[in-house]
Amino acid sequence: MSPRTKILLAGGAAAVVLWLLLPNLLATLVILGVIAVPIAAYLMLDPSQRRRVRAQGRKRLGP
Repeated sequence: MSPRTKILLAGGAAAVVLWLLLPNLLATLVILGVIAVPIAAYLMLDPSQRRRVRAQGRKRLGP
């Protein structure tokens, strides 16, 4: 299993636990915060910086 998949599964498990333990509104805000912050940061990049970020992701995947 790849490290990225492990992180995704751990995040999903944490989200389910938060959803069950905390009130629904608070859990929803936490989950949206975890998703919205990286997306907002990516959208704030210039097009050339976005290309560089995508190229780094492809380099890590290998040939």
